[in-house]
Amino acid sequence: MVQFKIQLDSDIPASNQLFNQIRFAIASRQFPPGEKLPSTRALAMQTGLHRNTISKVYERLEELGIVESHAGSGIYVKEQGHEGGGRMQSPLLQKYPQADKVIQTSIDELLQIGCTLNDVRELFFKEIDWRLRSSARVLVTAPAQDIGIGKWISLELEESLGMPVQIVSLEELDAALDKSPFGTVVTTRYFSGLAEAIATPKFVRVIPLDIYDHAKEIEEVKLLPKDSCLGLVSISTGWLRASEVIVNSLRGEELLVVTAHLDDAYKLKAIVRRARAIGCDPASLAAVKAAIQANREDLIRAPKVYCIENYIDKNSINRLKRELGLV
Repeated sequence: MVQFKIQLDSDIPASNQLFNQIRFAIASRQFPPGEKLPSTRALAMQTGLHRNTISKVYERLEELGIVESHAGSGIYVKEQGHEGGGRMQSPLLQKYPQADKVIQTSIDELLQIGCTLNDVRELFFKEIDWRLRSSARVLVTAPAQDIGIGKWISLELEESLGMPVQIVSLEELDAALDKSPFGTVVTTRYFSGLAEAIATPKFVRVIPLDIYDHAKEIEEVKLLPKDSCLGLVSISTGWLRASEVIVNSLRGEELLVVTAHLDDAYKLKAIVRRARAIGCDPASLAAVKAAIQANREDLIRAPKVYCIENYIDKNSINRLKRELGLV
């Protein structure tokens, strides 16, 4: 805390002594812009001056535009120039009051490492331009042999992002980016390394997506009676293989797991007739329900259907929104 001292036997009036000490403390940034100054009561106890004298000192400082009074709060060091946003009056600063300080800090850090202001401007413009171009197009990629997972991801993203999403197989990604070298490539972490090897040399960013942990569905699998049949139906052959492995690791030979691609009507019919429970993705749900209805007369008990609505973790989608500037 800054200490102010008054020499009562000095020829300089006490009020002038305090005025100059406070002014020096502000000018030397012992009290930085926006900082609250000591109350008149606190200064009176520290200096022995009457509170009215201190109030007049503060009034002089306020007349000079050095401090400002906030009703009911106290006296504060007034921010000067761009410190208080006076440099750039914009409605955006009212909407984002911290933006100015963030920009200033970023510019100052770049200047400290040797950039000129022209360098900073070019770097900012390049980054902004790159992000705008990246946000203009979203490409979902997956191997051609399991393009179904790309379709599942794209359905989720189009609903969540509110924008069209393009599906491109990993095998065609290189040619697609050569034809139109901008956008953002998204895929699961299973394939992100392969996608980066293609996209990064073309200065196209790849954002890996985390998959849904299926915790709720796993608990349902644990509760299935021994020797039950579990059916899995999906547009993704990869999801079917991975899910079968996970179920087997949980229950071993206690459960019979039967899988079917959405387009395999024969296996779907077999699953409906035998399974106690069926897990499927949103794209397959209608076909599963239709198959159950078509075979209802032959069923002793209709299988319970679990629709796995999410393949991508919701937090991961929110991060993608921020990266694309949609939040």
